[in-house]
Amino acid sequence: MSKPSFDILVIGSGIAGLSFALDVANDYSVGVVTKKERWESATNYAQGGIAAAIGPEDSATLHVEDTLETGGGIADPEVVKLVAEEGPAQIRKLMEWGAKFSESGEGELELGREGGHSKHRIVHKADYTGKEVETALIRQARDHPNITLFENTLAVDLVTDRHLRASHRPISKRCYGAYVYNPNTHRVDLLSARATLLCTGGMGHVWRHTTNPPIATGDGAAMAWRAGARLANLEFMQFHPTAFYTEKDKRRERAFLISEAVRGFGAVLRNHRGERFMTDVHKMAELAPRDVVARAIDHERMKWGIDHVWLDVTRKKADDIKTHFPMIYETLKTEFGVDMTQEPIPVVPAAHYQCGGVITDTDAESTIERLFAAGEVAMTGLHGANRLASNSLLEAVVFSTRAAVSVQKALAESKGEQLPDIPEWDDTGTYDAEEWVLIKYDRKEIQKLMGYYVGIVRSDLRLERAKRRLELITEEVEDYWWRTKVSPDLVELRNIAQVSRLVVECALRRKESRGLHFTTDYPEVDDRMYKSDTIV
Repeated sequence: MSKPSFDILVIGSGIAGLSFALDVANDYSVGVVTKKERWESATNYAQGGIAAAIGPEDSATLHVEDTLETGGGIADPEVVKLVAEEGPAQIRKLMEWGAKFSESGEGELELGREGGHSKHRIVHKADYTGKEVETALIRQARDHPNITLFENTLAVDLVTDRHLRASHRPISKRCYGAYVYNPNTHRVDLLSARATLLCTGGMGHVWRHTTNPPIATGDGAAMAWRAGARLANLEFMQFHPTAFYTEKDKRRERAFLISEAVRGFGAVLRNHRGERFMTDVHKMAELAPRDVVARAIDHERMKWGIDHVWLDVTRKKADDIKTHFPMIYETLKTEFGVDMTQEPIPVVPAAHYQCGGVITDTDAESTIERLFAAGEVAMTGLHGANRLASNSLLEAVVFSTRAAVSVQKALAESKGEQLPDIPEWDDTGTYDAEEWVLIKYDRKEIQKLMGYYVGIVRSDLRLERAKRRLELITEEVEDYWWRTKVSPDLVELRNIAQVSRLVVECALRRKESRGLHFTTDYPEVDDRMYKSDTIV
Protein backbone atom coordinates (compact mmCIF):
# COMPACT_ATOMS: atom_id res chain seq x y z
CA MET A 1 0.00 0.00 0.00
CA SER A 2 1.33 3.44 -0.89
CA LYS A 3 0.78 5.80 1.99
CA PRO A 4 -3.05 5.91 1.95
CA SER A 5 -4.79 8.57 4.00
CA PHE A 6 -8.30 8.60 5.45
CA ASP A 7 -10.49 11.06 7.23
CA ILE A 8 -10.92 8.49 10.00
CA LEU A 9 -8.95 5.37 10.93
CA VAL A 10 -10.60 2.61 12.98
CA ILE A 11 -8.32 0.06 14.64
CA GLY A 12 -10.47 -2.98 15.43
CA SER A 13 -13.59 -4.51 13.92
CA GLY A 14 -15.82 -5.52 16.82
CA ILE A 15 -19.17 -3.97 17.67
CA ALA A 16 -17.56 -0.64 18.66
CA GLY A 17 -15.46 -0.27 15.52
CA LEU A 18 -18.05 -1.36 12.99
CA SER A 19 -20.97 0.58 14.46
CA PHE A 20 -18.74 3.69 14.63
CA ALA A 21 -17.64 3.21 11.01
CA LEU A 22 -21.24 2.93 9.84
CA ASP A 23 -22.16 6.08 11.75
CA VAL A 24 -19.49 8.23 10.09
CA ALA A 25 -18.98 6.64 6.66
CA ASN A 26 -21.74 8.51 4.83
CA ASP A 27 -19.78 11.76 5.12
CA TYR A 28 -16.15 10.66 5.56
CA SER A 29 -13.64 8.12 4.24
CA VAL A 30 -12.97 5.37 6.78
CA GLY A 31 -10.16 2.85 6.96
CA VAL A 32 -10.76 -0.16 9.22
CA VAL A 33 -7.71 -2.13 10.35
CA THR A 34 -8.57 -5.58 11.66
CA LYS A 35 -5.94 -7.89 13.06
CA LYS A 36 -7.43 -11.10 11.74
CA GLU A 37 -10.38 -11.88 9.50
CA ARG A 38 -13.23 -9.38 9.71
CA TRP A 39 -15.34 -11.58 11.98
CA GLU A 40 -12.61 -12.33 14.54
CA SER A 41 -13.37 -10.19 17.60
CA ALA A 42 -14.52 -10.54 21.18
CA THR A 43 -17.96 -9.37 20.03
CA ASN A 44 -18.31 -12.46 17.88
CA TYR A 45 -17.81 -14.74 20.90
CA ALA A 46 -20.19 -12.90 23.24
CA GLN A 47 -22.87 -15.41 24.19
CA GLY A 48 -24.95 -13.63 26.83
CA GLY A 49 -26.29 -10.44 25.31
CA ILE A 50 -26.71 -6.70 25.73
CA ALA A 51 -28.11 -5.22 28.93
CA ALA A 52 -30.81 -2.57 28.42
CA ALA A 53 -33.72 -1.46 30.58
CA ILE A 54 -36.55 -2.04 28.13
CA GLY A 55 -38.80 -4.43 30.09
CA PRO A 56 -42.14 -3.19 31.48
CA GLU A 57 -41.00 -3.71 35.08
CA ASP A 58 -37.52 -2.33 34.51
CA SER A 59 -36.07 1.20 34.38
CA ALA A 60 -32.81 3.01 33.74
CA THR A 61 -32.75 3.85 37.46
CA LEU A 62 -32.72 0.14 38.40
CA HIS A 63 -30.04 -0.56 35.80
CA VAL A 64 -27.95 2.26 37.30
CA GLU A 65 -28.37 0.84 40.82
CA ASP A 66 -27.26 -2.64 39.74
CA THR A 67 -24.25 -1.30 37.84
CA LEU A 68 -23.10 0.87 40.74
CA GLU A 69 -23.58 -1.99 43.20
CA THR A 70 -21.36 -4.25 41.10
CA GLY A 71 -18.79 -1.49 40.43
CA GLY A 72 -17.35 -1.61 43.93
CA GLY A 73 -17.79 2.05 44.75
CA ILE A 74 -15.64 3.57 42.00
CA ALA A 75 -17.91 3.43 38.94
CA ASP A 76 -18.72 6.96 37.75
CA PRO A 77 -22.41 7.61 38.57
CA GLU A 78 -22.83 10.14 35.74
CA VAL A 79 -21.37 7.77 33.17
CA VAL A 80 -23.47 4.88 34.47
CA LYS A 81 -26.61 7.01 34.21
CA LEU A 82 -25.71 8.12 30.69
CA VAL A 83 -25.15 4.55 29.47
CA ALA A 84 -28.29 3.16 31.11
CA GLU A 85 -30.47 5.91 29.66
CA GLU A 86 -29.04 5.63 26.13
CA GLY A 87 -29.11 1.83 26.07
CA PRO A 88 -32.64 1.20 24.74
CA ALA A 89 -32.05 3.47 21.74
CA GLN A 90 -28.91 1.50 20.88
CA ILE A 91 -30.87 -1.76 20.82
CA ARG A 92 -33.31 -0.24 18.34
CA LYS A 93 -30.41 1.01 16.23
CA LEU A 94 -28.82 -2.46 16.05
CA MET A 95 -32.18 -3.91 15.01
CA GLU A 96 -32.44 -1.30 12.25
CA TRP A 97 -29.03 -2.46 11.01
CA GLY A 98 -30.35 -6.00 10.76
CA ALA A 99 -29.64 -7.67 14.11
CA LYS A 100 -32.45 -10.09 14.97
CA PHE A 101 -32.84 -10.85 18.68
CA SER A 102 -34.80 -13.65 20.35
CA GLU A 103 -38.48 -12.94 20.91
CA SER A 104 -41.08 -14.29 23.28
CA GLY A 105 -44.32 -15.88 22.16
CA GLU A 106 -46.03 -12.47 22.24
CA GLY A 107 -43.64 -10.95 19.68
CA GLU A 108 -41.76 -8.93 22.30
CA LEU A 109 -38.04 -9.20 22.88
CA GLU A 110 -37.17 -12.12 25.16
CA LEU A 111 -35.18 -10.73 28.09
CA GLY A 112 -32.74 -12.91 30.00
CA ARG A 113 -31.23 -12.37 33.43
CA GLU A 114 -27.60 -12.64 34.50
CA GLY A 115 -25.50 -12.22 37.63
CA GLY A 116 -25.88 -8.90 39.45
CA HIS A 117 -29.05 -7.85 37.59
CA SER A 118 -32.21 -7.33 39.63
CA LYS A 119 -34.45 -7.62 36.56
CA HIS A 120 -34.65 -9.54 33.30
CA ARG A 121 -32.98 -7.09 30.89
CA ILE A 122 -30.56 -9.07 28.71
CA VAL A 123 -31.43 -8.69 25.03
CA HIS A 124 -30.01 -11.71 23.24
CA LYS A 125 -30.10 -14.03 20.26
CA ALA A 126 -30.25 -17.50 21.87
CA ASP A 127 -26.65 -18.02 23.11
CA TYR A 128 -24.80 -16.39 20.19
CA THR A 129 -25.73 -12.73 20.50
CA GLY A 130 -22.30 -11.41 19.58
CA LYS A 131 -22.19 -13.40 16.36
CA GLU A 132 -25.64 -12.12 15.39
CA VAL A 133 -24.67 -8.49 15.97
CA GLU A 134 -21.26 -8.84 14.30
CA THR A 135 -22.78 -10.51 11.23
CA ALA A 136 -25.35 -7.73 10.85
CA LEU A 137 -22.72 -5.00 11.14
CA ILE A 138 -20.28 -6.69 8.74
CA ARG A 139 -23.07 -7.08 6.22
CA GLN A 140 -23.67 -3.32 6.35
CA ALA A 141 -19.99 -2.30 6.37
CA ARG A 142 -18.80 -4.70 3.68
CA ASP A 143 -20.64 -2.95 0.84
CA HIS A 144 -20.29 0.64 2.02
CA PRO A 145 -18.35 2.60 -0.62
CA ASN A 146 -16.59 4.84 1.94
CA ILE A 147 -15.26 1.99 4.12
CA THR A 148 -11.96 0.30 3.27
CA LEU A 149 -11.21 -2.86 5.25
CA PHE A 150 -7.64 -4.02 5.86
CA GLU A 151 -7.86 -7.64 7.03
CA ASN A 152 -5.02 -9.54 8.71
CA THR A 153 -3.32 -6.18 9.24
CA LEU A 154 -1.74 -5.49 12.62
CA ALA A 155 -1.42 -2.00 14.08
CA VAL A 156 2.15 -1.57 15.34
CA ASP A 157 2.11 1.94 16.83
CA LEU A 158 0.00 5.06 16.90
CA VAL A 159 1.37 8.04 15.00
CA THR A 160 1.64 11.11 17.23
CA ASP A 161 3.64 14.32 17.41
CA ARG A 162 6.68 12.37 18.58
CA HIS A 163 7.02 10.93 15.07
CA LEU A 164 7.01 14.33 13.34
CA ARG A 165 10.12 16.20 12.42
CA ALA A 166 11.01 18.76 15.07
CA SER A 167 10.07 21.70 12.83
CA HIS A 168 6.53 20.30 12.37
CA ARG A 169 5.74 19.44 15.98
CA PRO A 170 2.83 21.36 17.53
CA ILE A 171 2.68 22.09 21.24
CA SER A 172 -0.37 19.85 21.73
CA LYS A 173 -0.31 16.04 21.78
CA ARG A 174 -2.27 14.63 18.83
CA CYS A 175 -2.78 11.37 16.95
CA TYR A 176 -2.43 11.17 13.14
CA GLY A 177 -3.25 7.52 12.44
CA ALA A 178 -1.07 4.45 12.83
CA TYR A 179 1.82 2.43 11.49
CA VAL A 180 0.55 -1.03 10.49
CA TYR A 181 2.16 -4.31 9.51
CA ASN A 182 1.38 -5.25 5.91
CA PRO A 183 1.08 -9.07 5.66
CA ASN A 184 1.64 -9.01 1.90
CA THR A 185 4.93 -7.13 1.88
CA HIS A 186 6.04 -7.95 5.45
CA ARG A 187 6.74 -4.26 5.88
CA VAL A 188 5.31 -1.57 8.16
CA ASP A 189 3.15 0.99 6.32
CA LEU A 190 1.72 4.34 7.30
CA LEU A 191 -2.07 4.85 7.45
CA SER A 192 -2.61 8.51 8.24
CA ALA A 193 -5.92 9.95 9.41
CA ARG A 194 -7.47 13.13 10.78
CA ALA A 195 -9.03 11.15 13.64
CA THR A 196 -8.43 7.65 15.00
CA LEU A 197 -10.69 5.29 16.96
CA LEU A 198 -8.99 2.63 19.06
CA CYS A 199 -11.25 -0.40 19.58
CA THR A 200 -8.79 -3.26 19.79
CA GLY A 201 -10.50 -5.22 22.55
CA GLY A 202 -8.88 -6.59 25.69
CA MET A 203 -5.81 -8.36 26.99
CA GLY A 204 -7.05 -11.83 27.93
CA HIS A 205 -4.00 -13.56 26.43
CA VAL A 206 -1.79 -11.98 29.04
CA TRP A 207 -3.06 -15.02 31.00
CA ARG A 208 -2.82 -18.64 29.85
CA HIS A 209 -6.47 -19.53 30.46
CA THR A 210 -8.79 -17.04 28.79
CA THR A 211 -12.11 -16.94 27.00
CA ASN A 212 -10.79 -14.24 24.65
CA PRO A 213 -10.02 -14.74 20.95
CA PRO A 214 -6.32 -14.87 19.96
CA ILE A 215 -6.33 -11.19 18.98
CA ALA A 216 -6.70 -10.07 22.63
CA THR A 217 -3.05 -9.33 23.43
CA GLY A 218 -3.43 -5.85 24.93
CA ASP A 219 -2.37 -4.07 21.73
CA GLY A 220 -4.55 -0.99 22.19
CA ALA A 221 -3.54 -0.38 25.80
CA ALA A 222 0.15 -0.86 24.97
CA MET A 223 0.05 1.43 21.93
CA ALA A 224 -1.84 4.15 23.81
CA TRP A 225 0.59 3.94 26.75
CA ARG A 226 3.61 4.24 24.44
CA ALA A 227 1.94 7.23 22.78
CA GLY A 228 1.56 8.97 26.14
CA ALA A 229 -2.14 8.45 26.84
CA ARG A 230 -3.38 7.99 30.40
CA LEU A 231 -4.60 4.54 31.42
CA ALA A 232 -6.38 3.41 34.57
CA ASN A 233 -7.65 0.46 36.62
CA LEU A 234 -5.74 -2.31 34.86
CA GLU A 235 -5.68 -4.29 38.11
CA PHE A 236 -9.38 -5.06 37.60
CA MET A 237 -9.37 -8.09 35.31
CA GLN A 238 -12.61 -10.00 35.35
CA PHE A 239 -12.26 -13.77 35.45
CA HIS A 240 -15.34 -15.45 34.07
CA PRO A 241 -16.35 -18.08 36.63
CA THR A 242 -17.44 -20.75 34.19
CA ALA A 243 -15.10 -21.61 31.34
CA PHE A 244 -15.22 -25.25 30.25
CA TYR A 245 -12.46 -27.29 31.86
CA THR A 246 -10.58 -30.03 30.06
CA GLU A 247 -7.11 -31.43 30.67
CA LYS A 248 -6.45 -31.54 26.94
CA ASP A 249 -8.10 -28.39 25.67
CA LYS A 250 -9.00 -28.78 22.03
CA ARG A 251 -9.39 -25.00 21.92
CA ARG A 252 -5.84 -24.19 22.92
CA GLU A 253 -6.07 -20.53 21.91
CA ARG A 254 -9.14 -19.76 24.01
CA ALA A 255 -11.19 -21.53 26.67
CA PHE A 256 -14.79 -22.33 25.74
CA LEU A 257 -17.12 -20.06 27.68
CA ILE A 258 -20.24 -21.35 29.40
CA SER A 259 -22.40 -18.25 29.42
CA GLU A 260 -23.65 -16.63 32.61
CA ALA A 261 -27.09 -17.01 31.06
CA VAL A 262 -26.92 -20.74 31.85
CA ARG A 263 -26.87 -19.83 35.54
CA GLY A 264 -29.60 -17.29 34.91
CA PHE A 265 -31.60 -20.15 33.39
CA GLY A 266 -31.28 -22.14 36.63
CA ALA A 267 -27.96 -23.99 36.60
CA VAL A 268 -26.25 -24.46 39.99
CA LEU A 269 -22.60 -24.92 40.96
CA ARG A 270 -21.51 -28.05 42.84
CA ASN A 271 -18.21 -29.35 44.15
CA HIS A 272 -16.90 -32.88 43.63
CA ARG A 273 -19.13 -34.11 46.48
CA GLY A 274 -22.23 -32.85 44.70
CA GLU A 275 -22.69 -30.05 47.26
CA ARG A 276 -24.12 -26.74 46.13
CA PHE A 277 -21.80 -24.13 47.69
CA MET A 278 -22.91 -20.70 46.41
CA THR A 279 -25.94 -20.50 48.73
CA ASP A 280 -23.54 -20.12 51.66
CA VAL A 281 -21.49 -17.44 49.89
CA HIS A 282 -23.91 -14.78 48.64
CA LYS A 283 -27.60 -13.94 48.87
CA MET A 284 -27.89 -14.15 45.06
CA ALA A 285 -26.16 -17.58 45.05
CA GLU A 286 -25.07 -18.48 41.48
CA LEU A 287 -26.24 -15.07 40.25
CA ALA A 288 -23.87 -13.14 42.50
CA PRO A 289 -21.41 -10.78 40.75
CA ARG A 290 -18.75 -12.59 38.78
CA ASP A 291 -15.85 -11.78 41.10
CA VAL A 292 -17.74 -13.34 44.02
CA VAL A 293 -18.54 -16.50 42.05
CA ALA A 294 -14.99 -16.80 40.65
CA ARG A 295 -13.42 -16.50 44.12
CA ALA A 296 -15.90 -19.02 45.53
CA ILE A 297 -14.93 -21.52 42.83
CA ASP A 298 -11.24 -20.82 43.45
CA HIS A 299 -11.82 -21.38 47.17
CA GLU A 300 -13.50 -24.74 46.54
CA ARG A 301 -10.61 -25.81 44.33
CA MET A 302 -8.03 -24.84 46.95
CA LYS A 303 -10.06 -26.27 49.84
CA TRP A 304 -10.52 -29.71 48.31
CA GLY A 305 -7.51 -29.85 45.98
CA ILE A 306 -9.69 -30.26 42.88
CA ASP A 307 -9.06 -28.95 39.37
CA HIS A 308 -12.58 -27.73 38.69
CA VAL A 309 -16.17 -27.61 39.94
CA TRP A 310 -19.39 -28.61 38.19
CA LEU A 311 -22.15 -26.53 36.61
CA ASP A 312 -25.37 -28.53 36.81
CA VAL A 313 -28.43 -27.67 34.70
CA THR A 314 -29.78 -31.21 34.39
CA ARG A 315 -32.88 -30.48 36.47
CA LYS A 316 -34.21 -28.43 33.55
CA LYS A 317 -36.03 -30.05 30.63
CA ALA A 318 -33.68 -31.20 27.89
CA ASP A 319 -35.67 -29.56 25.09
CA ASP A 320 -35.68 -26.23 26.92
CA ILE A 321 -31.90 -26.39 27.39
CA LYS A 322 -31.35 -27.09 23.70
CA THR A 323 -33.69 -24.27 22.69
CA HIS A 324 -32.06 -21.66 24.92
CA PHE A 325 -28.44 -22.74 24.43
CA PRO A 326 -28.12 -24.43 21.03
CA MET A 327 -24.52 -23.40 20.39
CA ILE A 328 -23.27 -24.33 23.87
CA TYR A 329 -25.13 -27.65 23.79
CA GLU A 330 -23.85 -28.57 20.33
CA THR A 331 -20.23 -27.56 21.07
CA LEU A 332 -20.09 -29.48 24.34
CA LYS A 333 -21.68 -32.55 22.76
CA THR A 334 -19.73 -32.74 19.50
CA GLU A 335 -16.31 -31.36 20.53
CA PHE A 336 -16.01 -32.48 24.14
CA GLY A 337 -18.45 -35.37 24.47
CA VAL A 338 -20.44 -33.72 27.28
CA ASP A 339 -24.25 -33.76 27.18
CA MET A 340 -25.29 -30.84 29.38
CA THR A 341 -28.89 -32.10 29.48
CA GLN A 342 -27.75 -35.34 31.14
CA GLU A 343 -24.55 -34.53 33.07
CA PRO A 344 -22.96 -31.57 34.84
CA ILE A 345 -20.34 -29.46 33.04
CA PRO A 346 -16.78 -29.19 34.45
CA VAL A 347 -15.92 -25.49 34.76
CA VAL A 348 -13.05 -23.27 35.97
CA PRO A 349 -12.54 -19.47 36.02
CA ALA A 350 -10.65 -17.90 33.08
CA ALA A 351 -9.50 -14.36 32.22
CA HIS A 352 -12.43 -12.73 30.49
CA TYR A 353 -12.74 -8.93 30.52
CA GLN A 354 -10.54 -5.97 31.43
CA CYS A 355 -12.43 -3.25 33.29
CA GLY A 356 -9.62 -0.73 32.99
CA GLY A 357 -7.97 0.72 29.92
CA VAL A 358 -7.43 3.96 28.02
CA ILE A 359 -9.07 6.82 29.92
CA THR A 360 -11.75 8.61 27.89
CA ASP A 361 -14.27 11.36 28.47
CA THR A 362 -18.00 11.01 27.76
CA ASP A 363 -17.32 11.66 24.06
CA ALA A 364 -14.89 8.71 24.01
CA GLU A 365 -11.84 10.94 23.46
CA SER A 366 -8.61 9.95 25.18
CA THR A 367 -6.08 12.30 26.74
CA ILE A 368 -4.46 12.53 23.28
CA GLU A 369 -6.22 14.87 20.85
CA ARG A 370 -8.08 13.12 18.01
CA LEU A 371 -7.47 9.68 19.56
CA PHE A 372 -10.74 8.09 20.62
CA ALA A 373 -11.32 4.73 22.28
CA ALA A 374 -14.41 2.55 22.67
CA GLY A 375 -15.18 -0.97 23.81
CA GLU A 376 -13.05 -3.08 26.09
CA VAL A 377 -9.85 -1.10 25.46
CA ALA A 378 -11.41 2.03 27.00
CA MET A 379 -11.85 3.07 30.63
CA THR A 380 -15.02 5.16 30.52
CA GLY A 381 -15.91 4.93 34.22
CA LEU A 382 -18.86 2.59 33.62
CA HIS A 383 -17.46 -0.56 35.22
CA GLY A 384 -15.47 0.70 38.17
CA ALA A 385 -13.90 -2.24 39.99
CA ASN A 386 -16.11 -4.88 38.37
CA ARG A 387 -18.26 -5.25 35.26
CA LEU A 388 -21.95 -6.02 35.48
CA ALA A 389 -22.74 -8.88 33.09
CA SER A 390 -23.67 -7.84 29.52
CA ASN A 391 -22.81 -4.18 30.09
CA SER A 392 -19.81 -4.51 27.79
CA LEU A 393 -21.57 -4.61 24.41
CA LEU A 394 -23.87 -1.87 25.67
CA GLU A 395 -20.91 0.33 26.59
CA ALA A 396 -19.32 -0.31 23.20
CA VAL A 397 -22.31 0.87 21.17
CA VAL A 398 -23.12 3.83 23.42
CA PHE A 399 -19.60 5.24 23.31
CA SER A 400 -18.95 4.44 19.65
CA THR A 401 -22.08 6.47 18.88
CA ARG A 402 -20.90 9.34 21.06
CA ALA A 403 -17.45 9.13 19.47
CA ALA A 404 -19.02 9.34 16.01
CA VAL A 405 -20.87 12.53 16.91
CA SER A 406 -17.74 14.08 18.42
CA VAL A 407 -15.47 13.10 15.52
CA GLN A 408 -17.85 14.40 12.89
CA LYS A 409 -18.10 17.71 14.73
CA ALA A 410 -14.31 18.01 15.04
CA LEU A 411 -13.72 17.21 11.36
CA ALA A 412 -16.43 19.60 10.21
CA GLU A 413 -14.89 22.42 12.25
CA SER A 414 -11.42 21.71 10.76
CA LYS A 415 -12.56 21.22 7.18
CA GLY A 416 -9.74 21.64 4.70
CA GLU A 417 -6.95 21.02 7.19
CA GLN A 418 -3.79 19.39 5.91
CA LEU A 419 -2.00 16.66 7.83
CA PRO A 420 1.68 17.31 8.56
CA ASP A 421 4.41 15.51 6.67
CA ILE A 422 4.59 12.18 8.50
CA PRO A 423 7.71 10.08 7.93
CA GLU A 424 7.48 6.48 6.81
CA TRP A 425 8.42 3.70 9.24
CA ASP A 426 12.17 3.55 9.62
CA ASP A 427 13.76 0.15 10.26
CA THR A 428 17.25 1.18 9.21
CA GLY A 429 19.89 -0.85 10.97
CA THR A 430 17.59 -3.73 11.87
CA TYR A 431 17.90 -7.27 10.55
CA ASP A 432 16.10 -10.60 10.52
CA ALA A 433 17.66 -12.10 13.61
CA GLU A 434 17.98 -15.81 14.16
CA GLU A 435 17.74 -15.69 17.95
CA TRP A 436 13.92 -15.38 17.89
CA VAL A 437 13.92 -18.95 19.18
CA LEU A 438 15.57 -17.64 22.36
CA ILE A 439 12.75 -15.27 23.30
CA LYS A 440 9.61 -16.66 21.67
CA TYR A 441 8.98 -18.67 24.84
CA ASP A 442 8.79 -15.44 26.84
CA ARG A 443 5.10 -15.25 25.97
CA LYS A 444 4.35 -18.55 27.71
CA GLU A 445 6.48 -17.53 30.67
CA ILE A 446 4.57 -14.25 31.03
CA GLN A 447 1.24 -16.08 30.90
CA LYS A 448 2.42 -18.54 33.53
CA LEU A 449 3.66 -15.73 35.80
CA MET A 450 0.40 -13.84 35.49
CA GLY A 451 -1.60 -16.97 36.22
CA TYR A 452 0.37 -17.87 39.34
CA TYR A 453 0.96 -14.42 40.79
CA VAL A 454 -1.60 -12.00 39.31
CA GLY A 455 -4.72 -14.14 39.13
CA ILE A 456 -7.96 -14.21 41.11
CA VAL A 457 -6.21 -14.03 44.52
CA ARG A 458 -3.05 -11.91 44.94
CA SER A 459 -0.54 -10.83 47.60
CA ASP A 460 2.32 -8.36 47.78
CA LEU A 461 4.79 -11.23 47.71
CA ARG A 462 3.28 -12.67 44.53
CA LEU A 463 3.05 -9.27 42.86
CA GLU A 464 6.62 -8.28 43.71
CA ARG A 465 7.87 -11.58 42.38
CA ALA A 466 5.94 -11.08 39.15
CA LYS A 467 7.25 -7.51 38.86
CA ARG A 468 10.91 -8.56 39.11
CA ARG A 469 10.60 -11.31 36.53
CA LEU A 470 8.53 -9.20 34.14
CA GLU A 471 11.13 -6.42 34.27
CA LEU A 472 13.80 -8.84 33.06
CA ILE A 473 11.60 -10.26 30.31
CA THR A 474 10.51 -6.81 29.11
CA GLU A 475 14.12 -5.60 28.96
CA GLU A 476 15.02 -8.64 26.88
CA VAL A 477 12.08 -8.12 24.51
CA GLU A 478 12.81 -4.39 24.09
CA ASP A 479 16.45 -5.06 23.27
CA TYR A 480 15.37 -7.56 20.63
CA TRP A 481 12.69 -5.18 19.30
CA TRP A 482 15.12 -2.38 18.47
CA ARG A 483 17.56 -4.71 16.70
CA THR A 484 15.22 -6.67 14.44
CA LYS A 485 12.58 -6.21 11.79
CA VAL A 486 8.93 -6.15 12.84
CA SER A 487 6.88 -9.34 12.83
CA PRO A 488 3.33 -9.95 14.19
CA ASP A 489 4.59 -12.38 16.85
CA LEU A 490 7.13 -9.85 18.08
CA VAL A 491 4.56 -7.02 18.17
CA GLU A 492 2.22 -9.15 20.28
CA LEU A 493 5.00 -10.31 22.60
CA ARG A 494 6.10 -6.71 23.18
CA ASN A 495 2.53 -5.61 23.92
CA ILE A 496 1.87 -8.52 26.27
CA ALA A 497 5.08 -7.82 28.18
CA GLN A 498 4.31 -4.11 28.55
CA VAL A 499 0.67 -4.43 29.64
CA SER A 500 1.58 -7.22 32.07
CA ARG A 501 3.90 -4.80 33.86
CA LEU A 502 1.17 -2.15 33.89
CA VAL A 503 -1.31 -4.59 35.43
CA VAL A 504 1.19 -5.47 38.16
CA GLU A 505 1.98 -1.78 38.76
CA CYS A 506 -1.70 -0.96 39.24
CA ALA A 507 -2.22 -4.00 41.49
CA LEU A 508 0.72 -3.05 43.72
CA ARG A 509 -0.61 0.48 44.16
CA ARG A 510 -4.00 -0.69 45.42
CA LYS A 511 -3.45 -1.70 49.06
CA GLU A 512 -6.98 -3.00 49.57
CA SER A 513 -9.40 -5.57 48.16
CA ARG A 514 -12.08 -4.08 45.93
CA GLY A 515 -14.13 -5.67 43.17
CA LEU A 516 -11.96 -7.83 40.95
CA HIS A 517 -8.76 -7.05 42.84
CA PHE A 518 -8.43 -9.28 45.89
CA THR A 519 -5.22 -9.44 47.95
CA THR A 520 -4.66 -11.53 51.03
CA ASP A 521 -2.46 -8.77 52.53
CA TYR A 522 -5.30 -6.22 52.48
CA PRO A 523 -8.56 -8.20 52.47
CA GLU A 524 -10.83 -5.26 53.32
CA VAL A 525 -12.11 -2.29 51.31
CA ASP A 526 -10.37 0.99 52.23
CA ASP A 527 -12.59 3.85 51.09
CA ARG A 528 -10.50 6.46 52.88
CA MET A 529 -7.38 5.84 50.81
CA TYR A 530 -8.40 3.94 47.67
CA LYS A 531 -11.91 4.93 46.59
CA SER A 532 -10.53 6.23 43.31
CA ASP A 533 -9.08 5.12 39.98
CA THR A 534 -5.53 3.80 39.67
CA ILE A 535 -3.99 5.98 36.96
CA VAL A 536 -0.78 5.29 35.01
